[in-house]
Amino acid sequence: MNKKIVRISALIVMISTSVLAQKKGLVLSGSNELEEVVISDSKFALPKEKSGKVIVKITAEDLKKRPGQSIASVLSTVAGVEVNGNQSSAGKNQSYYIRGGRNRQTLILIDGIPLTDASGINFDYDLRLIPVDQVESIEIMKGAASTLYGTGAATGVINITLKKAAKKAIAGNVYMNVGTQTTAKDKDYSAQEYNQGFSFNGKTEKFNYFASLNSTETTGISEAKAPNNEKFEDDSFSRVNGLVKLGFTPTKKLSLDFFANYDRLKNDFDYGAFADDANNYGKSEQYRVGFSPKYKYNKGELVVNTAANLMNRDLFQYGGLTKYKSRNVSADAFNKYQILSDLFVVTGAQFQFFDMSIHDLYTNITNEMATFNLIDPYVTAVYNSNFGLNINAGARLNIHSKYGNHIVYNINPSYQFEKLPLKIISSYSTAYIAPSLYQLYASYGGNVNLDAEENSTVEAGFEVAFLNKKLVLNSIAFYRQEKSAIEYGTAYFNADGKYNSKGIETSFSYAINNKVNLNANYTFTQTEDKIVNNTFPDIRANLYNPKHKVNAAVDYQFVPRAFVGVSYQYLDKRDGFVGYPPVVSVMDSYQLVNATAKYELIKNRMTVFASATNIFNVDFIEVLGYNTRGRNFKLGLNINL
Repeated sequence: MNKKIVRISALIVMISTSVLAQKKGLVLSGSNELEEVVISDSKFALPKEKSGKVIVKITAEDLKKRPGQSIASVLSTVAGVEVNGNQSSAGKNQSYYIRGGRNRQTLILIDGIPLTDASGINFDYDLRLIPVDQVESIEIMKGAASTLYGTGAATGVINITLKKAAKKAIAGNVYMNVGTQTTAKDKDYSAQEYNQGFSFNGKTEKFNYFASLNSTETTGISEAKAPNNEKFEDDSFSRVNGLVKLGFTPTKKLSLDFFANYDRLKNDFDYGAFADDANNYGKSEQYRVGFSPKYKYNKGELVVNTAANLMNRDLFQYGGLTKYKSRNVSADAFNKYQILSDLFVVTGAQFQFFDMSIHDLYTNITNEMATFNLIDPYVTAVYNSNFGLNINAGARLNIHSKYGNHIVYNINPSYQFEKLPLKIISSYSTAYIAPSLYQLYASYGGNVNLDAEENSTVEAGFEVAFLNKKLVLNSIAFYRQEKSAIEYGTAYFNADGKYNSKGIETSFSYAINNKVNLNANYTFTQTEDKIVNNTFPDIRANLYNPKHKVNAAVDYQFVPRAFVGVSYQYLDKRDGFVGYPPVVSVMDSYQLVNATAKYELIKNRMTVFASATNIFNVDFIEVLGYNTRGRNFKLGLNINL
């Protein structure tokens, strides 16, 4: 799809909506916030205070306060979460770490449905594919969660909910923002980043719809860092996203939801650390369709989440083109049954199918060869007493077509004191990570005899809330143990020894009044590497994971239509590596300060914003051998119809 078409379309819609927004009856009404609920630890809406986990929920209102961000930058502000690569060039691949884990140990859900690239080495998901402008909210649940979500949910689950229909019959939104893209040393404050998009949605008594189109184009920074004051060529990044959701509620008990999604990403990339290349590029195209019926009955609710995903990736490097193709199908049927007023049980079964193919001059892996499926029955019981005790417990049987069967389980008791503003939290949970198709069938190094990785996590902590929940403090200590970790030497293998990590995550929020809000969190993560890798004994599994990390933010709504926010981030020194064989180096700690200001030109209709990132133009290293962004600015306009 031509990026000019998207930009021109957004402009036309923006002009038309600025006129229509003046007419009565077309204005979006403000949302009425109900009691905050979470779904990640039971798959059904549960009041947050009844949850035995500290689940971080980034709401639509939170996202509105920080316009112009990426998914990666949003997640990096959460305690216990680090997204490496989010401060680099827009096209830089990203790695996400929760509690010292790696990509393949964190499961990404979109509207409750797991997403992976089955042709990737780590069986993970590329967060660059999703624009934050398509997102309604995000829930982050840390700790092993394979009981509810199966493979990959070892260190945490990130559940991204995409936007959906408003309450009006006809509503819409259009936005456009422009920003700079420059490093700390090569200052160029010309416009190099363009984001634009629009959506239309509506709701009647029995029908609802949502459709959006988003586009991003970025250049201005070379992915690789140039040594000795050399100048490398800029590497571009572009993305187009289309989403359609349709819902039908023939009765009050039955709802039928459909979606179709297209994502396209293209980026230039360099030869490697400190090495330029003008010809390398990557292109990803993702097609997703799904159907989710829900039926409510007297004592429960039945949900079936189904989706099919096709991913095509082209990778041009070393003068040749490699074509990747992967398919996966997921069908998850689960039922909530209310046994007693304070006890319900979730029973379900999930089927997943994956295949992939890889073709280039030297590789010919077909999807008939590289395929497997999983069937997982599971059960979870949730008990919420009227005297403060809450218990979440369950088990899951993983039946894998290649490596056999596996059982995981969890127990998660918590206690809310009746006369004290204190909740005690604890849990023990196990998880598994299935070997990826690439690790099993790769032409060079594939090993069909791999076992699943195994994880277990124990955690304990507390949460206190004072002043009618205006002041909230929580702190969690955890210990995670991993065995049978899949590593690479001359081939993929299950490493001897264990990879353990422990840490503390503390978060604080204080709504001083209706105008000023303070938020802060601190993460301490320490890893204990006992994995044996005879090929690269100096490479440790905790690379790029900071031992200490701090986030802080001040929000000031000084008048009803005007908002200013300032945020701060500190990352401790980390280990990284370059070269082959790899050479490990220590990267210095760094501190960043960002700011955002926005103003409603027309109440609930038209908003302008300005943001500045890395205000003090700190020159730091995020990934050895690659560039990071210096001081940058962004201006944007958002119109509600």
